[in-house]
Amino acid sequence: MLFFLAGCKKKKTDLIDQPAPAGINPAGQVEEDKYGTMINLEADGPGDTYGLLNRKLGGTAYEVPDCGHPVPHITEEFDSGLNKNVFAFFAHVSLDDDRCGATDRQRTEIKTYGSSPSAGKAFNGDEMTFKWKFKLDGAFQPSSGFTHIHQIKAGDGTNEDSPLITITPRYGSPDKMEIIHTGNTTATTLGKVKAVDLASFKGNWIEATEKIKFGTHGTYELILKKVNDGSVLLSYAINDIDLWRTAATFCRPKWGVYRSLSNAVRLRDEKVLFADFAIGKK
Repeated sequence: MLFFLAGCKKKKTDLIDQPAPAGINPAGQVEEDKYGTMINLEADGPGDTYGLLNRKLGGTAYEVPDCGHPVPHITEEFDSGLNKNVFAFFAHVSLDDDRCGATDRQRTEIKTYGSSPSAGKAFNGDEMTFKWKFKLDGAFQPSSGFTHIHQIKAGDGTNEDSPLITITPRYGSPDKMEIIHTGNTTATTLGKVKAVDLASFKGNWIEATEKIKFGTHGTYELILKKVNDGSVLLSYAINDIDLWRTAATFCRPKWGVYRSLSNAVRLRDEKVLFADFAIGKK
């Protein structure tokens, strides 16, 4: 299990993968300690998945198309690769939309947002670390439009619908895994900051570690590595990047499958696996 502590006085560090101090609940509930705040979210087996997400992330933490296609789009199952229960996120080409709204896209995501505890929200100047695992199927087919599997977004304010950061598998020759940045203005937008071949990601469990200092002159670091051998498939870091929106009071993470249907013929029904979500704040 992964735990996050925030920097102590003797050493400035994220202290990732350190044992939890006394008082941290191993089941994952948000608790305050002398170091700061943290959230851990792990699958605990089939049944009441939506309830688990809400208890750990706050409010209604899932965005799914169940209203129009009445089946659970986020479930839990045992994974032999990790030897534990994991979350399964589903997207169906011909049956799903964006929560009975837009029909040119599909969304199955989890999030923190306004109703979430402060541990899950980034305020201006906050330094946060997000860590999780994911697995794309060996035959995964991304859209040529967009297929976001992770987003960092403003929770409110101007341009809140436009994500600050996305991790985006994209159709091409060959398919790519892209990291995309959208600043508060055109002048501060960096666009596609990193792209690597998608092939090495397919069929493998990937561990993601994302470190962000939020603000108009923020910092960003992302490492994606294979769980089975620790090999790094993608890394990116920058020490001056626009990571805030005008009039925003907080930013937040999202994970799942959010994809365009503009070229649906290139898509198939997908199941993307996620595990071991952790949020830490200094």
